[in-house]
Amino acid sequence: MLINNNEYFEILKDIKIRIKTAQYKAVLGANREQILLYWNIGKIVSENIKYGNNFISNLARDIRLDFPNSKGYSERNLRYMRKFAETITDFEILQTLSAKLSWSHNTLLLDKVKSQDEIVWYTTQTIENGWSLSALEYHIDTKTYQRQITAEKTTNYERLLPSPFSELAKESLKNPYVFDFIEQRKGIIEREIERELVANIAKTIMELGTGFAFVGSQYHLEISEKDYYIDLLF
Repeated sequence: MLINNNEYFEILKDIKIRIKTAQYKAVLGANREQILLYWNIGKIVSENIKYGNNFISNLARDIRLDFPNSKGYSERNLRYMRKFAETITDFEILQTLSAKLSWSHNTLLLDKVKSQDEIVWYTTQTIENGWSLSALEYHIDTKTYQRQITAEKTTNYERLLPSPFSELAKESLKNPYVFDFIEQRKGIIEREIERELVANIAKTIMELGTGFAFVGSQYHLEISEKDYYIDLLF
């Protein structure tokens, strides 16, 4: 006999949520163990690089002989592991940040970012904002770290906002914002730029950063019986 009532469906919903949560935790746990393993292998490789140029290629060959069905131990990946261990030298950073990213995220950071401080910032932002690999690459390529953290910004926050909110607000800004998806053509007018920003609203909000929501364009306000229109309201 089929059970078809609200109480049953609530029980079923609860069980399904628990199954999905457990599956998600299992994936995260497996990913964490893989990242820690790769870092430890990289550390061993780095400490024994004295064996010369053929050391890594020999390791890749011999590991493949014993683990023919395991992927991830190519010569190229072993070199990434070495670079990973030599770049992320703080074990606490490894455990609390790097181990929460996929290996693809970590190798992208190794390829495109030079300093550990910058890697830590991008890693933190990826975890907090759930950036996909392509989103992370976009933020690296458009130098979000430099524009949001290291660039000088002109604001009136220090005068108008109490500390620490003035610093928090300033850190959320970028200098400059990059909207390179807008076609750069001679004679383009403000209204055309506005239309393209709205047409590419997902990219626009991604560039603006965390905490923005799009309210509308030419947003109407009536103040003291006068009409005002905000071009774009976020």
